[in-house]
Amino acid sequence: MQHEYRPDEVESTAQTFWHDNNSFQVVEDPNKEKFFCLSMFPYPSGQLHMGHVRNYTIGDVISRYQRMQGKNVLQPMGWDAFGLPAENAAIKNQVAPADWTYQNIDYMRGQLQRLGLAYDWERELATCKPDYYRWEQWLFTRLYKKGLVYKKTASVNWDPVDNTVLANEQVIDGRGWRSGALVEKRDIPQWFMKITDYADQLLADLDQLEGWPEQVRTMQANWIGRSEGVQIDFDIAESSDKLSVYTTRPDTLMGVSYVAVAAEHPLALKAAETNAELNAFLDECRKMETSEAALETAEKKGVATGLMAIHPVTGEQVPVWAANFVLMSYGTGAVMSVPAHDQRDFEFAQKYGLAIQQVIEPIDGSEINLEKAAFTEKGRLLNSQQFDGMTSEQAFDAIATFLTEQNKGERQVNYRLRDWGVSRQRYWGTPIPIINCPECGSVAVPESDLPVRLPEDVIVDGSGSPIKSMPEFYQCKCPECGTDAERETDTFDTFFESSWYYARFTCPDNDKAMLDERADYWLPVDQYIGGIEHAVLHLLYARFFHKLMRDEGLVSGDEPFKNLLTQGMVLKDGAKMSKSKGNTVDPQALIDQYGADTARLFMMFAAPPEMSLEWSDKAVEGSNRFLRRLWRAVVEHAEKGSTEKLDTAALSDALLDLRRQTHQTLTKVSDDIGRRHTFNTAIAAVMELMNAITKNADDSPQGRAVMQESLELVVLMLSPITPHICHQLWQTLGHQEAVIDATWPNVDEAALKQDKIELMIQVNGKLRSKVSVAADADQEAVEVLAFADENVQKFTQGKDVRKVILVPGRLLNIVVAG
Repeated sequence: MQHEYRPDEVESTAQTFWHDNNSFQVVEDPNKEKFFCLSMFPYPSGQLHMGHVRNYTIGDVISRYQRMQGKNVLQPMGWDAFGLPAENAAIKNQVAPADWTYQNIDYMRGQLQRLGLAYDWERELATCKPDYYRWEQWLFTRLYKKGLVYKKTASVNWDPVDNTVLANEQVIDGRGWRSGALVEKRDIPQWFMKITDYADQLLADLDQLEGWPEQVRTMQANWIGRSEGVQIDFDIAESSDKLSVYTTRPDTLMGVSYVAVAAEHPLALKAAETNAELNAFLDECRKMETSEAALETAEKKGVATGLMAIHPVTGEQVPVWAANFVLMSYGTGAVMSVPAHDQRDFEFAQKYGLAIQQVIEPIDGSEINLEKAAFTEKGRLLNSQQFDGMTSEQAFDAIATFLTEQNKGERQVNYRLRDWGVSRQRYWGTPIPIINCPECGSVAVPESDLPVRLPEDVIVDGSGSPIKSMPEFYQCKCPECGTDAERETDTFDTFFESSWYYARFTCPDNDKAMLDERADYWLPVDQYIGGIEHAVLHLLYARFFHKLMRDEGLVSGDEPFKNLLTQGMVLKDGAKMSKSKGNTVDPQALIDQYGADTARLFMMFAAPPEMSLEWSDKAVEGSNRFLRRLWRAVVEHAEKGSTEKLDTAALSDALLDLRRQTHQTLTKVSDDIGRRHTFNTAIAAVMELMNAITKNADDSPQGRAVMQESLELVVLMLSPITPHICHQLWQTLGHQEAVIDATWPNVDEAALKQDKIELMIQVNGKLRSKVSVAADADQEAVEVLAFADENVQKFTQGKDVRKVILVPGRLLNIVVAG
């Protein structure tokens, strides 16, 4: 056995063994408890980054640990392979997006394999492959026929450089997040899925997700944003038009002093035809950023439309303003403004000299100053005619009833959630399986004609999607009437692919169905792992997709992911690693220098999974030194020959102490890895144990037997974290079977028992000595030993002992006067 630890040789040997023995391939076994562990799959960008290394190592540690618990563990890997970056790279490198993607997949697969991750590579999938995306096309056509998919013209953020629609969150300071181009507003046809039909389920079923971080559940609940309110109709003076608004505060209705509408609202557009100032303002609004964060901080601007709305209760006229803080995509595109009781409305009214009428007062009679700020709390109504004196809660019901009876409003439950726009005007994505016929309209592609294959041998020049200029792709016949028609050239939002990949891993070889009975065996995912940045959209869409598949009879259960772990970022010099900051660390270079086990150990030791990890070259070297010390300790022990059977009755106090610490460590590590997922504290405990092991100089037969047991348990405890070195060391310790097939060890409860314990002796709270006492010694016995201690006597002799306090198992504190 070589004395020097050579990670390249050790890791190559272990990985060859796993490959030759198909160690990580699994099949369904109804006689074994299953465990499905999944890390969010990567975009094949070309190479792994340290965030990938951390995410996938966490999943691997959990998977390997659960395997050692005797469970049937599935841990697959695939590629979120569609998306805009491939097109941009294709333009830059003059290569087809498909070629660029497949080359990157091959390289990154090799990097993942070099890390020794326990993946069942037989289940590998790539979302850009027709055998994958044909099934989401199939599901889409079924949902279309059920009315859960529709097409409508919608106002969108258009990036004129990337030639694609951007979500509000992708517009930063009025520019595209990737191209930096000034974003334009365009009205174009878009495909939508009715996620709002599932809003109540998505909200209610959050209660099932007890294994999710509370923060993530709260973020999802806020995104869905269920609210109860009233939709109110305002007539427009001298017109047959009406203006509807939704409010959760109908108790403030009598304080409305103006109504604000979005720049795209039909009333604003109509008024702008004869109002140059308004028209210029609407044009300005079309260019502004519309994310919620931007709207919160942007200067509130508006222009009067010249229209007047008629108050539904008083009949008084209030002006209609176009305002930049109202979005057409939210609610009705109009809000009733109550400056006295809404801070945004208050600031707008002050800026433009609009009326501020108080209609709510504090119930406790306290004073408020409406010259400084709005009073936004609920309270008691005043200046509200027949509703005066009611509390806000009472007025909600009374005003809602009044408006309903007058046919001027109705109660409504609204959601912040909007239907999911799933179409993109890009090339590298799944073709939407719709045929546009001049006679029949939009027609779903027949199942027999699926998949609609995306042409891969194309040139992308940035001037738009190439398939829009490929008649051989889009020209077709209508499947219903046979008329010449055109295939849809929009492609799916890439969230579409990542919303159901977890399920396809259960049966990726099925070419006859989207899913089969194997999905019922493996689902739900027992442990899902990924970044907190995916807490809302990806996880929400995946939950939605699961419910869609459930309703199609494809899966059982309401939720896809039983437990969720959101890992923190990897930082360097206090900043997130990124190429733009020039602070990245190449995982491949790290592995080449120190080995995969050092990379894995550092990643798990540096911080708890949910916390950000600060990169440290020194700490990486420290992790490597520890593995070398472990290697040396095992090799030196093994070279002394075999050991005899452990006889606990023949052990010295020192050896009993080492056994006790060994099994105490096993107890802690089992809990830290299995329940708490605090891998850093598990590693710290093993390192502390190794310090005790290396200090053990007892070379007697029983001393070596204890050393054998302790080293074996160290190897087993570390094997989920550093599997390669443990593979070799397990054999070095004399085992024929591979450590990958070993079970997690049991704690010897007898080893944890202590006949004697060490107590700290304090005098007036200061440590003065330590004494060894029987574990079951009472206070009287402990006091005898304490007062007999020479050092304690120095501080107690001749002094009045006021009281003696025993903290069992820990300390005795003697309180003396003076």
